[in-house]
Amino acid sequence: MPNHRTSRITPPHGNSTVVGGATTVRQRIYRLQRGMNGGMTVPGERTPFQRLLRAGAAAAAVLVLAVAAYTAARVLARVAPLSMAVIAALLLAALISPLTNRLKRTGLPGTPAALIGVVGLLAVLTASSYFIGHRAAGQLDDLQVQVVEGAGRLRQTLLDMLPGLDQGRLDDITARLVQGLRDALPSPYAGITTATETLAAVLLAIALLFFFLRDGDRMWSWLTGLVPGPRARAADRAGRAAWQTLVSYTHGVVAVAAVDAIGIGAALFLLGVPLAVSLAVLTFVSAFVPIIGATVAGAAATLVTLVTNGPRDAVIVLIVVIVVQQAEGNLLQPFIMRRAVRLHPVVTLLAVTAGTLVAGIAGALIAVPACAVAYHAVLGYRARDDDAAPVSGSRPVSEDTDGAGDERPAEDDNP
Repeated sequence: MPNHRTSRITPPHGNSTVVGGATTVRQRIYRLQRGMNGGMTVPGERTPFQRLLRAGAAAAAVLVLAVAAYTAARVLARVAPLSMAVIAALLLAALISPLTNRLKRTGLPGTPAALIGVVGLLAVLTASSYFIGHRAAGQLDDLQVQVVEGAGRLRQTLLDMLPGLDQGRLDDITARLVQGLRDALPSPYAGITTATETLAAVLLAIALLFFFLRDGDRMWSWLTGLVPGPRARAADRAGRAAWQTLVSYTHGVVAVAAVDAIGIGAALFLLGVPLAVSLAVLTFVSAFVPIIGATVAGAAATLVTLVTNGPRDAVIVLIVVIVVQQAEGNLLQPFIMRRAVRLHPVVTLLAVTAGTLVAGIAGALIAVPACAVAYHAVLGYRARDDDAAPVSGSRPVSEDTDGAGDERPAEDDNP
């Protein structure tokens, strides 16, 4: 009989595969030795109770993380203007940081480079808003006449297509819809409060954007300095991987949004649809919400065309919207967005839905980049120094600068 105190049976690890339904020789020897050992637990093998404890510990860790995430979401929701200002500043910094880094490589000090990036962004946004507003104001008179005529045609079409719908019932439905829209509008006091909070958040986001572009490296160095020594490098890798993902996401989504806006906007302009430029801008902005945004923008463009130009042009716009969205989903998304985000479409859809339920439109905008950043941060944290892929650029936010021109040169276009 073997001595149970001294016999050590090592379970097979290296060649423990199953080939053709038969176990390997090492597995058979291992089972034979275990039988000779009296059926006792082999050293190194977990008992059922130990496995249960391990599963319970994993479940408890998941619950703790869920509670922490829920608490963080509640805190961020209570300070929503501040949270959105920080998030907007990070997204914009990821978008324009390659420009500021190129300016720094030419010898321009950090402060002027950051100012040029911020002022250039504000100039583009202001010019676009003025152009859109000016064109919209010039079309208001014609648009009012077209909307009235289109509403009359749509009303008559509904009466002809739906036999059970009479004039009085249609008027009642219309009145209820109008009343619902009026009730959904905020009160004057609430509107003033919201406008004030929005203006404060915009100004804060502009200030944060400037400091992220100028002092981002020193901010990140300070944060990683708070992490204990053995984990500081892992935290630095996680931050760099997350930042590179955010940079790739912002550049990719802007490219996809531009293609959508140009394709649909060109069709609207050729058909003479009023507010074609405004609808193109709406398409561009809606593309920042994956899957759902393009559908909403296409429906809005088709509906406006139906009311103003009639069914024939509406069908043409609908066909153009479908073609553009198919080109986006089958050509642009695989080559641009999935390479940057690397999330399955199911994960993207669930993230957008959850973000919308938690924080409305703002949640839908930030859900996908938040998931992508968290995923790549975990991958970067778990990677070893010798296995971690080098991240483009050497800084999570921007190049090191003291604000007066003493900065280290960037390695490439990305921060």
